[in-house]
Amino acid sequence: MCFGGYGGYGYGGGFYGGSTFVLIVVLFILLIIVGAACFY
Repeated sequence: MCFGGYGGYGYGGGFYGGSTFVLIVVLFILLIIVGAACFY
């Protein structure tokens, strides 16, 4: 699935931009999970 150059902020379009966006989202979700675990 391609998000165009949105994820890479113009670094590279197509697959690279899409995978960069997915990677950022996954890291953000992991941070939320770790933060919630530390909170409790």
